[in-house]
Amino acid sequence: MGRVTERRRVIRIRDGAVSTRPDTLVAEEPLEIRLGGKPLAITMRTPGDDFALAAGFLVSEGVLASADELANIVYCAGATADGENTYNVVDVRLADGVPVPEITLERNVYTTSSCGLCGKASLDAVRTTTRWPLASSPAASDGIDPLRIDRIRIDPATLAALPDRLRAAQRVFERTGGLHAAALFTTDGELLDIREDVGRHNAVDKIVGRALQQGQLPLSSSVLMVSGRASFELAQKAVMAGIPVLAAVSAPSSLAVDLAAETGLTLVGFLRGSSMNVYAGEHRIALPAGAATPAD
Repeated sequence: MGRVTERRRVIRIRDGAVSTRPDTLVAEEPLEIRLGGKPLAITMRTPGDDFALAAGFLVSEGVLASADELANIVYCAGATADGENTYNVVDVRLADGVPVPEITLERNVYTTSSCGLCGKASLDAVRTTTRWPLASSPAASDGIDPLRIDRIRIDPATLAALPDRLRAAQRVFERTGGLHAAALFTTDGELLDIREDVGRHNAVDKIVGRALQQGQLPLSSSVLMVSGRASFELAQKAVMAGIPVLAAVSAPSSLAVDLAAETGLTLVGFLRGSSMNVYAGEHRIALPAGAATPAD
């Protein structure tokens, strides 16, 4: 297993004074995910929680939805020509009877590239493949029973406290300053789980994968908080895990907002201090009576 951090020598310049010192950096190594022995995707990640990362990735791809659909995950011995196990290759085996998706070049491009997704087709794909459609989404009109989570109401003050709680729980960030984080909270602001990684999407996969392994999907009473921006990919992962609320300290992308509107996801961005922007799903935010709502 690779280390989460590594030490490097740096030259430090402060107010004209020059010195040398060791610095702690976050580790970054590739992880190849195989499905039934066949290569599926490669992602750059911080070593640790690799099995959860692989499981969460397959949840977001619509392959897994419960722990009993997963047979096992193992590191691949002999991953190199000399037979060394680098702990950078994992193989996922599905339970008997669980359909194995066809692995093609097109699918590999789809799953490993965050920039290859766009347009109405991508929105429809997420909306129609999630096992747990969110309430108040167009999925309800497709004859799919949505999660009954529209009674969830979150106070803006509770949301405003989440970034500080996230930062306080980032143990590796305090040592390196170079990690993204994703955390699950209750609607009352209680921290349930937190994962860190060089890739914000990996941190979310680790969160979702751990929930799958523990039989906790769907995460229908949770808030997902991320340390960076809210991309389409992160919104997709939230919807596929049945998470009703996604909050980010930075901006969402236009496609993330479109996806949130399509699926019924509550999407909050620029969550800083007491201010925030609610881009979709405002019915889950306990707004004051008479507060303005987004115009068409």
